[in-house]
Amino acid sequence: MKDPLRPKDPAEAIALYRAQIVGPLVRRALERGDLASALAELSTTRFCPPRSHGARCYSVATLERWYYAFKAGGLDALRPKDRADRGRGRELTDEQKKLLLDIRREQPDVSTALILRSLEVDGRVERGSLCASTLRRFYAEHGLDRRALAAVTNDGRHRLRWQAEHPGALWQGDVCHASPVVIGGKPVPVRIHALLDDASRYIVAIEARHQEREVDMLAVLVRALRRFGAPDAMYLDNGATYRGETLSVACARLGTALVHAKPYDAPARGKMERFWRTLREQCLVFCKDLGSLHDLNVRILAWLDEHYHKAPHGGLMGKTPAEVFSAAPAKADDIDEAKLRRALTVRERRRVRRDNTLAMDGTDWETSLHFLAGRLVTVARSLVDADDPPWLEFEDKVYPLAPVDPVKNARRARSPMSLDQPHPSRVPFDPPAALVDRALGRAPSRDSDDQEVEQ
Repeated sequence: MKDPLRPKDPAEAIALYRAQIVGPLVRRALERGDLASALAELSTTRFCPPRSHGARCYSVATLERWYYAFKAGGLDALRPKDRADRGRGRELTDEQKKLLLDIRREQPDVSTALILRSLEVDGRVERGSLCASTLRRFYAEHGLDRRALAAVTNDGRHRLRWQAEHPGALWQGDVCHASPVVIGGKPVPVRIHALLDDASRYIVAIEARHQEREVDMLAVLVRALRRFGAPDAMYLDNGATYRGETLSVACARLGTALVHAKPYDAPARGKMERFWRTLREQCLVFCKDLGSLHDLNVRILAWLDEHYHKAPHGGLMGKTPAEVFSAAPAKADDIDEAKLRRALTVRERRRVRRDNTLAMDGTDWETSLHFLAGRLVTVARSLVDADDPPWLEFEDKVYPLAPVDPVKNARRARSPMSLDQPHPSRVPFDPPAALVDRALGRAPSRDSDDQEVEQ
C-alpha cells in the first residue's frame, strides 16, 4: 500500500503521542528507585501535543499514570476517556432540552449558533450556560445533527447514491444558463442543452443555443438518437422545456420511458449539476469574450472530447466516461432514420384559407388543391430536420405544401373556371325580366327560353 498508516481517530493519535513519551521507560530494565528518578527527569522535558502549536511539560503523577496504564493495557489504555455526561448539557433543564429538540425538528436547516443566539436573546436560555459545540453534540446524540437531517428528504425517505445499471439505460437532460455572448454590440442569452448517460457520465449530446424551447431540446435529442439509438428511459428536469406533448409522444413511440424530477429538488439530479459545475470551472469561465455561439460550441466540444471524456471520474472508480460508455455492448434495436422520422412527426389541425394558404409555425404555406379552401385539414411536419416543409394528409393521401410567394403568384395564370371571368348563362333565370313582364301585363316568355335551351 502506498498510503501511510495513520491513526484512525484523534483519540488514537493522543494515545500514540502518550506512548511515545512513556514507551521508552516501559522497555527499560529498571532497578528499585530508577522509575522515580526517570519520571522526575521526564517531567522537565517539553513535548508538543497533537494539533497544538505550543509545547508543555507533564507532572510526575500524570507520567506515572500513563506508564502503568501502557504497561498493563497497551495503546488502548492510553486513549482519553470521554466524560460520562459529554454532550448532555448539564446546565439545561428538561423543558429547555425539549424546546431545543422541537426547534431542530421543525427547523432542520437553521444553524446551531443561530438557535442558541435566538434563545439567549429571548431569555429562554441563560447567556453563557451553553456553548454551540455542546449543543451540536446534544443534537448529534439525538440524531438531529444537520448532516443527518440533510440526508433525509421532506417525505422522510433517505437520499441514496444511485446510478443506472448499464450505459444506454438512462439519459439525464438539463439546460445550463451561461454568460451571454455579445453580437452586434448587444448581449444575447446563451442556453446550453445537454444529455448525459447516467451509468457512464458520458455526454451523448450538447449544444449551446439562444433559447431553451422544446424544439431546441428536440434538435439536440435527434443528434443523440442518430448516434447512439434510443435509451430505455430519460430522466429530465421538470421545466416547460421537457413537459411538452411532442416529447412525450416521441418517447412513447420510441419505447423510452419519460421520468421528470421532483420540482425544486436539485440534489435529485446530482450528476447533471456536478457536470455543469465542472463545465463552468474548466471551460465556460474562459469563454466570456466570445462573439458567437459557433465559437462557444467549438470550445465546449474540444473540452469535452479532449478532457472530460478522457479524464478519470471519481464516481466510476477511476475509469473514464469514454471507457465505460464504449465497453457497453451495442443495442440490437437501434432506430433507423425512418423510425426516427415517424416518432418525431407531429400533426395539427388547420383550416385552409380562401386563398388556399394556411399558417404553420409562423410561416404561411400554400396548396394547389383548390377544393380544400375553407376546410379543416391535417398538417404534418417532421422535427428531425427543421428545414423540411410540412405536408397535408387528406383522405389517406399526402400532399406537399410550399411556402407562399405573393410576387410569384401575381404572375401565375388563373384557372379558366375562375369566377372573375365572364361566362354564358346555361340556366334560364332572369328575375328583372320576370318583373318587367308582370308590370306590362304580358305572359312570361318561358316557352321561348325553354326552346332556346333545348336547341
